[in-house]
Amino acid sequence: MKSFFKGKEFNIYVWIAVIYFIITGLVEGISYPESAFVRVINLSWQIIFILFFNFVLFEFTLPFLRTSWKKLFFALPLIIAHLLINSFGLYLWREIGVTVHVFSPLVEFKSLMHGVTAQASLGIPSIIFFGVLKHFYNYRKLKLAAQQLTIEKQQAELNFLKSQINPHFLFNTLNNIYSLARDKSDAAPESILRLSKILRFILKETRGEFITVEQELKLISDYIELEKLRYDDTLEVSFNYEIEDVKQAIPPFLLIPFVENAFKHGVSEAGNSPFISINLSVNRKQLSYIVKNSSEPADQELKVKENIGLANLRRQLELLYREFSLNTLQKEATFTAELKINLASHVQN
Repeated sequence: MKSFFKGKEFNIYVWIAVIYFIITGLVEGISYPESAFVRVINLSWQIIFILFFNFVLFEFTLPFLRTSWKKLFFALPLIIAHLLINSFGLYLWREIGVTVHVFSPLVEFKSLMHGVTAQASLGIPSIIFFGVLKHFYNYRKLKLAAQQLTIEKQQAELNFLKSQINPHFLFNTLNNIYSLARDKSDAAPESILRLSKILRFILKETRGEFITVEQELKLISDYIELEKLRYDDTLEVSFNYEIEDVKQAIPPFLLIPFVENAFKHGVSEAGNSPFISINLSVNRKQLSYIVKNSSEPADQELKVKENIGLANLRRQLELLYREFSLNTLQKEATFTAELKINLASHVQN
């Protein structure tokens, strides 16, 4: 019996029946105020048959016809049969109600066909009413399912991008430590210690969807100190920030790819007087982040092809925020990466 009613699907027909009962009851009450109470009681009895008839029609008969094109030959006869069953059934249901004294006949029918025809005026509109509301319900259900599928697909892609960023970040860091170890630098042990701190942060703090700006700033500072071990005092690094709320939530590893890019693809390839300038501001949900670094001189101003770190970050931003801009520019001997985000435009807000 439970499988027959299909769980939640039957509940939809109950709600449609309630709406149909309310609308029809109001019309009957306004049209015949002197017998409104009796008509509502009669309608309460009739709505039971209407509910089950439409449930069988839309959940069993019509789906049966859609299972094979060959069954369409039976469509017209079957629909006519259902219309007759609806009209005759309502008439017989009315007579059963009269017999058990739950239905008060307000009209005496001259013949069986007269009674069946009169009941058709109630049964056929109910089929149309149930059909239209069930169609809108199915449309809404499919639309929500499609939206959920899109969200799940985007979440899977976002998780994949995150899984790429962490190994990419760690690979570059380990590569730097390898360079120090190969050169037998005294900074190698300290670099391993600093890397362990970063790894601890990654394992403990970046599992969720968000971290605080304060945590990201700490990660950037640790990373800068780790990278500076590879350079002498000629490298100038400035890190300035103006944060309205250090507890502001942002996705983990949102800002670090810019700094990583500046060290790996910027100052490591630059000549004299290498520098990195980092400026971050977060005020009134507006994030502005500019990272400039020295680079090999270029003959003209041009946009640069993004490496995997910045390319992955751009795709993450597309999935996470509705309002953002990410631009990179190579000008003379300076490379600039600029990010602006309206943090209030997060897709789940």
